[in-house]
Amino acid sequence: MSSQIVKQNPFQSMIDRFNIAADILKLDESVRQKLQRPEKQIVVNFSITLDNGTEQNFEGYRVIHNTALGPSKGGIRYDTAVNLDEVKALAAWMTWKSAVTGIPFGGAKGGIICDPRLHSKTELEKITREYTNALSDIFGPDKDVPAPDMGTGPDEMGWLMDEFSLIHGKTIHSVVTGKHLHSGGSLGRVEATGRGVSIISILALQKLKLRPARATAAIQGFGNVGLHSALFLFEKGLKIVAVSDVSEAFYNPQGINIPELILYYNLNNKSVNGYPNAVAIKHEDLLLLEVDVLIPAAKEDVITAVNAGSVRAKIIVEGANGPVSSDADRILHENNVLVVPDILANAGGVTVSYFEWLQNCLLESWRINQINKRLEDILEKSFETVFATSVKYKITPRIAAYVIALRKVADVQQVKEIKLIEKKFKQN
Repeated sequence: MSSQIVKQNPFQSMIDRFNIAADILKLDESVRQKLQRPEKQIVVNFSITLDNGTEQNFEGYRVIHNTALGPSKGGIRYDTAVNLDEVKALAAWMTWKSAVTGIPFGGAKGGIICDPRLHSKTELEKITREYTNALSDIFGPDKDVPAPDMGTGPDEMGWLMDEFSLIHGKTIHSVVTGKHLHSGGSLGRVEATGRGVSIISILALQKLKLRPARATAAIQGFGNVGLHSALFLFEKGLKIVAVSDVSEAFYNPQGINIPELILYYNLNNKSVNGYPNAVAIKHEDLLLLEVDVLIPAAKEDVITAVNAGSVRAKIIVEGANGPVSSDADRILHENNVLVVPDILANAGGVTVSYFEWLQNCLLESWRINQINKRLEDILEKSFETVFATSVKYKITPRIAAYVIALRKVADVQQVKEIKLIEKKFKQN
């Protein structure tokens, strides 16, 4: 598969789509430049002492893309491939994601170049605490609120909260989301992104007048997002015919028993490798199966101009961030593949993160049915708004989502700048 060779810069993919939406909105050039560029890009270097006594240096990033709508919000990923362009793109997507769903957050993202699988719990705790120390003046419940991402989870978020609280001399639960329940986490947060993907998938099927009970799906990626997407769609009656993780991809035209696969996955060191009740296929072939719904829930740029023409799914629901590169958009559109963009499709995570932040700020704890109902309401409303905008402007749902987000952020940004000018004028 040669798609790796032509892998697009994820930040460029974001800019390509941004510019199409900005042209539709006739955005002023100065506003365009302001919204394209991050407000802050921070690069930090720090060292920890490893378990064997040697010292190792790490490089980390935090990009604050925009804070017009509220405090910046975004995950922290631990991965060897972390780089500034990727973090910039992810931070911008968080801005648009919050704007599309009407959540009062801006966008941010962070990352540390490391392989979390090669470090002990003790080392990961040291890495997290040092990173928090280096960014303690950036983070804050009303400034910048991190969350888990690839390679991180509730443990890392708990250490971040604890370190930040120690620095400030008091417990501050609302500085971070995605924590363990005993540390101020929210019910429903772990499965939120996958639940959101499943809600959006059902809405997309209904849009094409396809019945969920007769629909088929293939899911690339069996981490947190892919696993929960598979489970919720299985419960809704969809036939999940293919799944994959980094180790292996499997296909069963009769459908895979997802609860059984999850049990196997948990007993098999969090891997689907060797699953007996399906046939192994090539990873790249999973993306080209003839299914109703394809959910790429692994990494960015897995569908590019190289393989987009061979995609046979009716609907693509982007569980991952940026799994379809911008050079594939036109090809998929011409082939009548309905693509539900990441900034809508996987917004369940940031939505329930917002609920967690709100519960922490209000010193409340909400019931799970209350959380799930609110999540469903927000995503359904956002979905209908995106598709109404798509019809109005005769554009794809992806560009419609960008149009909605850009208009909202640009309007608030301009109002804030007018107020700032007025304030300076009064002072003079």
